[in-house]
Amino acid sequence: MTDIRTLGEFIVEKQSDFPHASGELSSLLGSIKLAAKIVNREINKAGLVDITGTVGENNIQGEEQQKLDVYANDKFKAALEARDQVCGIASEEEDEAVGFDKPLNLNAKYVVLMDPLDGSSNIDVNVSVGTIFSIYRRVSPVGSPPTKEDFLQTGNQQVAAGYVIYGSSTMLVYTTGNGVHGFTYDPSLGSFCLSHENMTIPQDGVIYSINEGNYIRFPTGVKQYIKYCQEAVPEEKRPYTSRYIGSLVADFHRNLLKGGIYLYPSTASYPNGKLRLLYECNPMAFIVEQAGGKATNGFQRILDIPPTELHQRVPFFVGSTNMVEKVESLLREYPEK
Repeated sequence: MTDIRTLGEFIVEKQSDFPHASGELSSLLGSIKLAAKIVNREINKAGLVDITGTVGENNIQGEEQQKLDVYANDKFKAALEARDQVCGIASEEEDEAVGFDKPLNLNAKYVVLMDPLDGSSNIDVNVSVGTIFSIYRRVSPVGSPPTKEDFLQTGNQQVAAGYVIYGSSTMLVYTTGNGVHGFTYDPSLGSFCLSHENMTIPQDGVIYSINEGNYIRFPTGVKQYIKYCQEAVPEEKRPYTSRYIGSLVADFHRNLLKGGIYLYPSTASYPNGKLRLLYECNPMAFIVEQAGGKATNGFQRILDIPPTELHQRVPFFVGSTNMVEKVESLLREYPEK
């Protein structure tokens, strides 16, 4: 027990890894930690209270909002506003970016972009879901309301990113650009405790994660990659294993630990892909690169893609470096007409 390090203690210990702030990162992540505990509590009793199901409305993407989507969004937004380190947030559940107008918030240096509850439609069937967050240093003048330029920054400008996975255990994983660290929630202590220090992803893996129900709509290069994964080549550990949960955080987390690739390509229904660049792909790309992996849209590094709108979508290929590079080579070999 004497070796247990909580999230707060670890952040203070590693404060030099975050040159932009002295105590601000600890406080900001403390907000996320608090909201995650509250959301975790509600998820764990989702079958006992009236918190599952839809609210009868769609979000800006046209997706049906779940009750827990709205609940999680409200809790994370309130927690971030309360700590005074954040001048505004952008969320999957908000049509536009939200600025905080209290004087201390106007003087804050950071903005947060988030998917408050990724995979929320899986709550009803007791499947792992998650929260994704991305932190940027604002570019607008301190003391004024945040502007759209604060939120439309390329992913390589992130100062921190992470996710929370609510599963058989609840974990918070984050990076500030100096490695990836994971903390498991101990409900008996009420604390996130260090369980995975300096997480790395294997350069190769044997798991591929894709919704194969959309196979007929995939680009030719992706179809070729799926065939490659399914070929029997024992010396290359093929065929690979197909694992697809349908929650980005859950699929990503498994592949991060075991090695693998997650694919969400363009389709006829979603020609630009379905996942959002700013608050899904960018934070996951930052994390996987810090863990030694790779993230691309098939042709370009995710973190170098200039955003043009808040809810911009992109194709997404993320995971073990060698697996991602194989997909890229096939997409170049079989260009779409």
